[in-house]
Amino acid sequence: MTKKKIFSEDLGINLKSGNEKELFKWFLASLLFGKPIQQEVAKRTYFEFEKEKILSPEEILKAGWDKLVEILDRGHYVRYDFSTATKLLEISKELKQRYGSLGNLLRQEKNRKDLEMRLQEFRGIGPVTTRIFLRELKKWLKSRI
Repeated sequence: MTKKKIFSEDLGINLKSGNEKELFKWFLASLLFGKPIQQEVAKRTYFEFEKEKILSPEEILKAGWDKLVEILDRGHYVRYDFSTATKLLEISKELKQRYGSLGNLLRQEKNRKDLEMRLQEFRGIGPVTTRIFLRELKKWLKSRI
């Protein structure tokens, strides 16, 4: 039996820590992996965000649209660069306004369905991105119950 690949670990993200910064890194990566794009392109693009140290909603908002497009282009995320830059800015702004942080959003969930609904209330987050994000958060969420 082959071990299921854990993408967050492959990206160097430590979800087991429960650290807010690590949770948001996985959220960002999930947003990138959620587009119909090659996994290697999404992975390369995530590493470009890491190189630039743009790994929080605050850092995304501070970077602005032009910088985000530049990072997305360097990762060869070119087909979706403009729409993804816009989406990242909108989601970061709404996350800060509605919840303050991703950790706060996660702590408010009543159950998995509730969390799926909360995530999909963000414009641009659909079932695929939600599934990607929650698949690797299962253990973290269970440890809180």
